[in-house]
Amino acid sequence: MITNKLVNQSIDYIMRHLDEEISIEDVADYCHFSKYYFSRVFKKETGESIYAFIKRLKMEQSALNLKIEKDKSITDIGYDYGYSPSNYSSAFKKHHNISPAEFRKSKNTTCVPHPFYQDKLAKFQSFEEYDQRILIQELDDFVVIYERYIGNYIELGKNWYDFTEKYKDYFKEDTLLIERFYDDPSITSLDQCLYDICMTVDKNCSLDNVTTIQGGKFALCRFDGLIQDIFAAFQGVFNIWLPDSGYEMDERYGLDIYRAIDWESMHVVMDLCIPIK
Repeated sequence: MITNKLVNQSIDYIMRHLDEEISIEDVADYCHFSKYYFSRVFKKETGESIYAFIKRLKMEQSALNLKIEKDKSITDIGYDYGYSPSNYSSAFKKHHNISPAEFRKSKNTTCVPHPFYQDKLAKFQSFEEYDQRILIQELDDFVVIYERYIGNYIELGKNWYDFTEKYKDYFKEDTLLIERFYDDPSITSLDQCLYDICMTVDKNCSLDNVTTIQGGKFALCRFDGLIQDIFAAFQGVFNIWLPDSGYEMDERYGLDIYRAIDWESMHVVMDLCIPIK
C-alpha cells in the first residue's frame, strides 16, 4: 500500500498530465520538495523512480489507446504521448517486446490469455451481446475513503478484508464499495498494477485519506458471477464493445461498483463502469 500522501498526490498529478512533457522537477515542484529528496521518497513508496514510472505509464496507456481507439493512427497516438513516429515504435517495442502495429493486430481477437490463470483463456462474447447488457448513465461524484496499492490484483480479496475491517465504523446502509483501476492487467505487469479500494462516506468525513471520484457519463456493464471471471468480462467490454460502440474513453479512470459480495463463495454482483464521452 502507498501510505505517503504526497506520493499519492504526485501520482494523481502524473496521470493528469501524461499527455504532456513531465519532468522530475515538475512533479517535485508540485509537491513542494527538492527533486532529490522527493525522488528518494517516491522510489521508496512505489519501487520505481519517478522517471521510470512516467515512462512506463506512457507506454502502457498508449497501448490501451491502441486497443480501444482502432480508428486513430499509431502515429497520432505516439504524438499524444510526446513521441515522434520512429521514437515511439522503438520505445514501445523495447517496453512491450512487440511493435505497435503487431500489438494492435493481436488485440483484434475473440480471446486473450488469462494473466491470473496461465492455463486458461479469457473468451469474449459478440458486440451485440455486450451491447444488450450495457447501460449509459450519468453518475454523481463519489466522496470516498481510499487506500492505494501497487501490486497484483489477486491480492484484492485480502486487501478488501483488511480495508473493511479498518473502516467498519464508517459503514452506513447506503455505503458503496468501489474500486478505481488505472491499469489493464493484459498490458501492465501484474506486480505493477495500480488501483484504489474505496468506500463512500459523508462529505464531512475528517480522515486524511478522503478524496472525490469524479462522476459523469459512464458505460455500465453488470457482472454477476465469480471473481475469477471478472477479467474476461472486463476485457470483453474493452476489446469488443468499446472500439465499435461509437463512444470514446475519456481522461477519467474506470470503476468497479460492488452491489453484493459473498466472500465465502467468491461470488459478486458489480457494475463495471467505463468513463466515456
